[in-house]
Amino acid sequence: MRPELDTSTRDTAELDLDVEAARYSARVAQEPSARAEFVELCLPLAHRLAHRYRGRGEPFADLEQVARLGLLKAVDRYDVERGSFTAFTVITILGELRKHFRDRTWGVRAPRRLQDLLVQIRRADPDLTNTLSRAPTPTELADRLHTTTDEVDEAMLSGAGYNLRSLNAPVTSSDSGSGSGNTERGELIGEIDGDLAAIDDQLTIQALLNRLPERELEILILRFYGNLTQSEIAQRCDISQMHVSRLLSKTLTWLRHAMLGDSPPRWGDLDGGALSEPRLRIITTSQPGGSLTVAVGGEVDRDSADELRQALLDGVARRPNVLHLDLSKVPFIDAAGIAALVAGNQEARRSAVQLHVRGAQPHVRRVLGTTRLPLL
Repeated sequence: MRPELDTSTRDTAELDLDVEAARYSARVAQEPSARAEFVELCLPLAHRLAHRYRGRGEPFADLEQVARLGLLKAVDRYDVERGSFTAFTVITILGELRKHFRDRTWGVRAPRRLQDLLVQIRRADPDLTNTLSRAPTPTELADRLHTTTDEVDEAMLSGAGYNLRSLNAPVTSSDSGSGSGNTERGELIGEIDGDLAAIDDQLTIQALLNRLPERELEILILRFYGNLTQSEIAQRCDISQMHVSRLLSKTLTWLRHAMLGDSPPRWGDLDGGALSEPRLRIITTSQPGGSLTVAVGGEVDRDSADELRQALLDGVARRPNVLHLDLSKVPFIDAAGIAALVAGNQEARRSAVQLHVRGAQPHVRRVLGTTRLPLL
């Protein structure tokens, strides 16, 4: 005859669950629905165990759900040969409830050893208080729990992360002594001191500034501490505004790489010399038929215009039939560069030397259009 589960009562306080578990084990293989009936029979046990943790800050409905989950795990994992079903189920459900409190109720997650130690401290504290007629010291708690004072201090400190209070909660009289309740807790928290947070960067930048060349350091100071424009800096340093822009860009790029890297690169060596100061390149070559070619590369501005002027005067002095000025590799030319070209052209006319300009890029050609230089 088939064993039946005793479902005549739902009060497991008077029901031997070990006997019912044996009946369930014999029946479940042939009748899968027996699992649901047996779980329902054990629900009051889960309810009583969840009730032990009521009033600890967690909704009872959540605790009951956790206890029921533990019950399901116990039913599925239980083996009749292992002993008492009731003992196994109680251990499993209580384990799930403790795990729930460890995982869900800590606002700031503390290591499990500290969570467990904190539970022991809270149990030992009232006992020692009654014995000593005063609050126990961390050393006395450590002696009672056979641990170190440092461990006790760390566990008690981690306890502050168990139940976090909202920053929007009103401050009570116990918090501030005012009792007004009009101030939120978050309003009492100080702001981050920006100057203090920037000290590390300031010290690093100061050390890097000391490694800059004198001219670059002066330009940087005039721009960011003197608040001068690039044009004003150019006038003060007697260089072109374009050159000031290049030097600033070069310096800031080097500082950026030095700040982000483990060690600052050597000045001018970053990216294989990518930060090296642009220089004007001039190559003069003789051509068949008595002509001469002056090939120019790089930007022509106030700083390099004299070099171009001298190259043209030297070329004219060699009395070629035609002096070809190749500007195909000049991306930029300013007023100082134009003045150098005009001076070279005037000297060529006085010396009866034909000067032809060729290869000018669109921007340079538009600038040269304001002059009378012969363009090819």
